[in-house]
Amino acid sequence: MLEAVWLVPILPLAAAAVNGAVGRRLPKRAVSWIACGSVLASLVVATGATLELSELPAEARHFASRALGTWLSLGSVVEGRGPVEIAWEFALDPLSAVMALVVCGVGFLIHVYSVGYMAHEEGYSRFFAYMNLFMAMMLTLALADNLLVMFVGWEGVGLCSYLLIGFFYDRPFDERTGMSCADAGRKAFIVNRVGDLAFVIGILYLLATFGTLRFREVAEAVAHAPTGSDGLLVAIGLLLFAGACGKSAQIPLHVWLPDAMAGPTPVSALIHAATMVTAGVYMVTRMSGLYVRAPEAMAVVAAVGAATALFAAVMGTCATDVKKVLAYSTVSQLGYMFAGAGVGAFVAAIFHLMTHAFFKALLFLGAGSVIHGLGGEQDIRSMGGLRRKLPVTYGTFLVATLAIAGVFPFAGFFSKDEILAGAWAAGRRGLYLALLAGAGLTAFYMTRLLYLVFHGGFRGSDAKWAHAHEAPPVMTVPLVVLAALSAVGGFVGLPAFLTLGRDLDTFHRWLAPAVASAGGAHEGHGAGGAHGGGLEWLLAGAALGVGLAGIALAVRVYRESGLAERIAERAGTLYRMARNLFWVDELYEAAIVRPFYALSRLSGACDRYVVDGLVNGTGVAADVTGNLVKLFQTGYVRNYALLFLLGVAAILVYLVNA
Repeated sequence: MLEAVWLVPILPLAAAAVNGAVGRRLPKRAVSWIACGSVLASLVVATGATLELSELPAEARHFASRALGTWLSLGSVVEGRGPVEIAWEFALDPLSAVMALVVCGVGFLIHVYSVGYMAHEEGYSRFFAYMNLFMAMMLTLALADNLLVMFVGWEGVGLCSYLLIGFFYDRPFDERTGMSCADAGRKAFIVNRVGDLAFVIGILYLLATFGTLRFREVAEAVAHAPTGSDGLLVAIGLLLFAGACGKSAQIPLHVWLPDAMAGPTPVSALIHAATMVTAGVYMVTRMSGLYVRAPEAMAVVAAVGAATALFAAVMGTCATDVKKVLAYSTVSQLGYMFAGAGVGAFVAAIFHLMTHAFFKALLFLGAGSVIHGLGGEQDIRSMGGLRRKLPVTYGTFLVATLAIAGVFPFAGFFSKDEILAGAWAAGRRGLYLALLAGAGLTAFYMTRLLYLVFHGGFRGSDAKWAHAHEAPPVMTVPLVVLAALSAVGGFVGLPAFLTLGRDLDTFHRWLAPAVASAGGAHEGHGAGGAHGGGLEWLLAGAALGVGLAGIALAVRVYRESGLAERIAERAGTLYRMARNLFWVDELYEAAIVRPFYALSRLSGACDRYVVDGLVNGTGVAADVTGNLVKLFQTGYVRNYALLFLLGVAAILVYLVNA
């Protein structure tokens, strides 16, 4: 299977081509089989290749596929090095294997769910063509052997995000979101381009500095780079991270993700929860060797990640759209991952990436089941008591809520605790407290969401209550599978302090050869951990206690009628700031968008009245001059003789008077 790893991205690409070209003439069942079957085939190949990889010695777990061709052949870009050739090549190592399995596994379940969710929508084959194209691009990003091929996947998922967010392009302006689906797609595309510009510059700097873009060669070159190059490494690290901020919705480029909820719910689950938005975390971890040599860049990554985790969590406590709550939750959890990477806990960041894919995809699909059951309703203030109508959705949603809240023994407890312990072990106490506060807020707003949707009395119309129904099996079976993964997925990374010192931490052992070590950074709870078993228990207990406190507070606030409103009124300005998303969009509107439009209008006026005026004025001047000359150039000899005579007379008069 290792030899066939190149098929993993090619299979969904072929399915996208088929459904895109002839899907409209095929029955929906055939479109579904092609779309889902290609992703399942990729999952089988990726699983087989990973199993073969696991049989190799740890230090030899890197397989580069045969190059599919040479993309660019350049001369020598660094003195003393030979010419540079950039090949279309895919590679499988422990890190890319984890990413490929997560993308294929979660992606397959979401594809199956989509068969039911999109069954009655227009553009069925177009939707699955876009979804398959996204899978191909995401797998290209994950399996790329060099940064340039990764960039193709990076831009490809950005394009697919634009297409899928704006899938309902013909829907009118939505007053709830303040924009149409097409506008939301454009916003996502443009904001991502801001980060991508910095990403491209970082890639070019890497190429000019080391003469290669292959990940293994870059890692080796960085490890042996002279001390004087640390400033350049910091600059490259920051440029690459700027690209990650756009793709993974970190402040200040987070504004596109909540509005991206305009797309179909399976799109939110696949692109904006489990895969595309984690690309930045994957890239930073893939370049961990560079970041270890650039501690200043790592400090920025950690600070931005922690700020985003706390900032988005605050906004999540006030959102009233079921998908918007989950969108802010996604932004916050991505901040956790970056904070983990920023303190050197790269494995913990990928661990949380994996568990987050399970429970966040489940939350979005559960939200889709609720929206489907209520005929399109998304406002949680018009829901309530739905556990009686949607028992399977409720049960799975509860599991996902406990997982993201960090309740033991669900998956989120293990991965989130790893990141918190990593921040503590790195000596970043302020960072640790910010992440701990974010964990409490996460438990609060997710319990708020669960309670307002599934508990209490129904607050919508009688017609909607009568319409409410559980989703069909094609939608609920993926929910159950994801719930199982959310419940037990964390056990692959069991810390030693929970296993009496026995090394059962399969996940960390697997990833260790593919990720650089940050020296004193806390990479998981080893035997006793960085500070001894007692402190490990204390840190885990603090994380669990904060999560349980957040859950208890949410139940207390929303069980009593009117209490939440009274608290919001007392919070005053703070509540208004959170409810209005801290006016970040308005700030961008005032500082960037309006000045840009004003500059565009000025440019238009300059073009019309100055540039066009000069061009048109030249023509008018030529026309006037021609008409004036035409008075004298009549073509009659007698006129020319008369003018000659008058000229001679004028000269004689001048000479006589002189």
